[in-house]
Amino acid sequence: MDFSFLIPFLQRRPEQVLSYAALVEWTGARRLWHGQSLLMEPFQTFSAVAGAGFRVPTGLGVTLMPLRHPFDAAHLVKSLAMATGESVVAGFGPGARTFQQSLLGAPYRSQLTAVREYLGIVRGLLDGDAVDIKGEYFSCHAAMTPVMSPPIELGLGVLRPGMARLAGEVADVAITWLTPAAYLDGVIRPALREGARAAGRSAPRVTALVPVALERPDRDVADFVLASNFTHMQAPHYIDMLKRAGIEYSHLDSKSAGRLMADTGAFVFGNIDRIVERFDEFRAAGVDEIVLNLTGVCKLYGARAAMDDLKKILAAVGAERRDADA
Repeated sequence: MDFSFLIPFLQRRPEQVLSYAALVEWTGARRLWHGQSLLMEPFQTFSAVAGAGFRVPTGLGVTLMPLRHPFDAAHLVKSLAMATGESVVAGFGPGARTFQQSLLGAPYRSQLTAVREYLGIVRGLLDGDAVDIKGEYFSCHAAMTPVMSPPIELGLGVLRPGMARLAGEVADVAITWLTPAAYLDGVIRPALREGARAAGRSAPRVTALVPVALERPDRDVADFVLASNFTHMQAPHYIDMLKRAGIEYSHLDSKSAGRLMADTGAFVFGNIDRIVERFDEFRAAGVDEIVLNLTGVCKLYGARAAMDDLKKILAAVGAERRDADA
C-alpha cells in the first residue's frame, strides 16, 4: 500500500507548497495531492511548483465538474502532466447539489448520468479520440492535438454504492474521503467489482483520503475532526454515506459527534502505534493508497505542526527517505 499526502491548507502563493513537494522528492511518499480550491486553482499551483523545480507525481482529489467543460478539464490535465513531467491522477466529482445549483442554475437531475458523460468525454480526449458525444448534460464534438505525456489516470470521487459501481465501469481510481475501512471493505469495494464485471474490465484502484492527527497531551480528537470535516459532516451526501457506515450523529452535540468519528475509524487519531494499526485496517480492506490529510492539525496548530506530524507518520509507515534501503 502506498502513502501520499494532501496539502493541508489553501495556499495563497505557490511558494507555500514547495516544502510539501520537496517532501515527496525526499521520502517514499508516492504523490502530492490537492483538493478542490476556490482560492488558488490546483492545476496552476502544481504547474507553478514544477516551474520552481519540484516535479513530482500529483493527484487531484477531486476537482468539481460544474467548474469547467470536460474539454477544458482534459486540456488542463494534459497540460499538468506535460508541465510536471510526472504522472497525474485526475479525480473528478459532481460536487454537492447546492454547488451545482449555484453555478448551473439547477442540479444534475441524474448525478450518475452527468458523471458518466463527463468522464467519457475526458477519457476520449485524453486517449486521442475524435469525440462525438451529445449528452443530456455534456456534449463534445472535438479532438485534442495529439502529444506524448506522462501517464494520466482518471479518478472518480466515490462515497456510495451507485457511484462506486460507476467508478468500476469508467474510472482508473476510486477516490474516497472520510470513509472507514470497514465501509470500504463491505460496501465500496464490492460495488467497484460489480461495476467492473459489468464493463468487462479490472476494478479500479482505491485511494482513500484519510484525516489523521497524532495524539498529544493537549489535543482533543473532537477538535481535529470538526476543524477538518465539519462542513462535510453537514452535507447530505456525507451524512448518508456515514449512516450507511453505521455512524449516526444527528442526536449528538458536535464534540460527541467528532469523537464518534474517531471511534469508528472515519478519522484516525492516537499515538503512532495506534495510527499504524488503523492504517493496517485500510490495507486489509483492499486500499491501494492512503492519502494523509493533516488539515485539522494545520487549522488548529499551524503548518509547521502539520509538517511535523506528517514526517513522523511517514517514518512510522516506512515511507522514509528514498535512499533508506540503499
